[in-house]
Amino acid sequence: MAKALEGRVAIVTGGSRGIGRAIAQCLAEDGASVVVSGLDPARLEAATKELEGFGAPVLGVVADVARREDVERLVDQTKGRFARIDVLVNNAGITRDALLVRMKDEDWDRVLDVNLRGAFLMTRAVAKVMMRQKGGRIINMTSAAGAMGNPGQANYSAAKAGLIGLTKAAARELSRWGILVNAVAPGLIETDMAAAIPAEAREALLAQIPLGRIGSGREVAEVVRFLAGDGAAYITGQVLHVNGGLYM
Repeated sequence: MAKALEGRVAIVTGGSRGIGRAIAQCLAEDGASVVVSGLDPARLEAATKELEGFGAPVLGVVADVARREDVERLVDQTKGRFARIDVLVNNAGITRDALLVRMKDEDWDRVLDVNLRGAFLMTRAVAKVMMRQKGGRIINMTSAAGAMGNPGQANYSAAKAGLIGLTKAAARELSRWGILVNAVAPGLIETDMAAAIPAEAREALLAQIPLGRIGSGREVAEVVRFLAGDGAAYITGQVLHVNGGLYM
């Protein structure tokens, strides 16, 4: 029996760790050829070897999505290897937390560059490919922080809120070519990023979650898997929250 995404090609930025790695695994399980990008060559190599175990073709590309040259190289290498792009998951993201009045210009700029500019650059480049194909899926990884704000994360919250706006605008523009654009907004998920949250702040967040626990990367990836598949053919411009009730 054919797998749900067999014959399709997916790019997952920031796919060598955390939620991105879980997403790449889910898509590979469903038969997609998966291209993962990241900044750490060793971590990227480990992720690609793991993904090869699912039997689908895999490509790892070292790239900084905030750099247009890297984005174009990533897209060119994907087209060169697989000839098409069916799914783009804009997952690459960083945090540089500080209180608003203490936040450095460079920390604001870098977070906006990676989390928002990177998604814009990737979307623009991949959309041109999908327009020629007359179809595709773009899935932006935003955050509960983009909807409700987080103290100490003015830069991150602004970038993730911007991703929601980008998602809706792109969904309206690209629908005529059969390209669906949606966003997934995780809450508190067990990742390296979450592990860096101070214990006191982590407990305060947990106290706000009705389900009373931290989510897993796999629980987020399952939503992305759905949006990438045929069952989501009538969904575009939406934000799906995966947060245990933290934000409703």
